[in-house]
Amino acid sequence: MDEQLAAAKEGAWREVAAIDAAYRAGELDEAGWHEAMAALVVPAYLRAETPQGGSGSSRDAAGWEHARSLLADATSPGQTFLDVGCANGLLLESMAAWGGVEPYGLEISPELAELARTRLPEWRDRIWVGNAADWQPPRRFDVIRTGFGYVPPDRERALVERLLGFCDRLVIGVHNEERDRPGLEERVASWGLPIAGRSERAHPHPQLVYKAFWLDA
Repeated sequence: MDEQLAAAKEGAWREVAAIDAAYRAGELDEAGWHEAMAALVVPAYLRAETPQGGSGSSRDAAGWEHARSLLADATSPGQTFLDVGCANGLLLESMAAWGGVEPYGLEISPELAELARTRLPEWRDRIWVGNAADWQPPRRFDVIRTGFGYVPPDRERALVERLLGFCDRLVIGVHNEERDRPGLEERVASWGLPIAGRSERAHPHPQLVYKAFWLDA
């Protein structure tokens, strides 16, 4: 494995790989996987010194916009937009500015959800605590954005199929992926789910790109 490339994709790749390995070995059940991931992610987000760090990014404000604003390619102004794993709410705030959407958030960590509510009091009632694997939305959404880091690897397909039942468009990303190599989009397509669109941007690492893609219900 190219450790430098792996680190550019995911800063905590060793820790995440160890949690996934423990899950595959049966040392962690699904609840234990979520607990281990929360122990890794939540303290780091809470002690972050920038809004970007509190939403899982090592970039500054300009780098955040470059990497994440491609999500607006999947939306239209006025649409309702649910961010799964909204952390401190920065993406909600950003998407409202970039795409003119009506933002909502779901966060599995009560501490991060409260941080998002504190940062964005005008949307406090739009930010919920729950696990996307079994959470029951109070409404349908035009667009839901998710990633593949919110459930164990063998639950990814179930997550995608479940979320598609609550929206007109499901966006997956943004992910850091290697150029010209099969990635998450190809994996989802192999499940028989048609890809409706995609967007990508240059990454600071020359072998990587920022990618997102989407499916229509």
